[in-house]
Amino acid sequence: MDIVRGVESVGGMDIVREVWHRALATQPAPSGSVVALTAVLAALLVWAPRAWPITRHVVTIAHEAAHGFVALLSGRKLHGIRLHSDTSGLTVSAGRTTGPGMIMTTAAGYVGPGLLGLAAAALLAHHRAVGLLWALLILLALLLIQVRNWFGLWSILFSAAVVFGVSWWLQPQVQSAFAYGLTWFLLLAAPRPVLELQAHRRGTGADHQRSDADQLARLTKLPALVWVGFFLAVTVGALALGARWMVAAAA
Repeated sequence: MDIVRGVESVGGMDIVREVWHRALATQPAPSGSVVALTAVLAALLVWAPRAWPITRHVVTIAHEAAHGFVALLSGRKLHGIRLHSDTSGLTVSAGRTTGPGMIMTTAAGYVGPGLLGLAAAALLAHHRAVGLLWALLILLALLLIQVRNWFGLWSILFSAAVVFGVSWWLQPQVQSAFAYGLTWFLLLAAPRPVLELQAHRRGTGADHQRSDADQLARLTKLPALVWVGFFLAVTVGALALGARWMVAAAA
């Protein structure tokens, strides 16, 4: 029994060392043509009518994760996250219903995907494509703990399986291309929900009063349109800066 445990321990340590080595290793940036191709594919996944209802789930994951992360960062108690099949989501946290913590938590959602894409671009600029994939796996694992519905559970597990498969079995060139494509997607996709938010707010009915922008208007006394403008400025700014970093890395 002791021998078996010893062998299992050595095997486990080998796996940990291999993961650590892969996460810290650098990979050459793909060629400029590959970077351009991944950007075009990402844009298609954002703007193709049939693709967006599916790929938007990735943005929802980042959106709700940002709410949850900032809620914890601001001292609130996170009660759970739900991801729905219609690409909507809900993050529930407990704490003061007013004040800076609530404002930051509410404001984090729409800027979350863009800022995550910007952080990913920073890693790619330093040739850490696989490190980026493993960082995303850690984030997905932490998010999994907070998910409170079946669709959300399977969404996170499927996303984690895809990222793990790419980071563990595929060649470095494919890993880099996948990391670039995913980063482009986050950066390019982030502004679209903001535009959809404003389009929905301009519609009839009172449903839009539950939106993040309208909640922030009630919390801060600033017009909801100002918050929509803030969301758009951050996401477009993240796209511009992240694109610059990735193109420069491949130059």
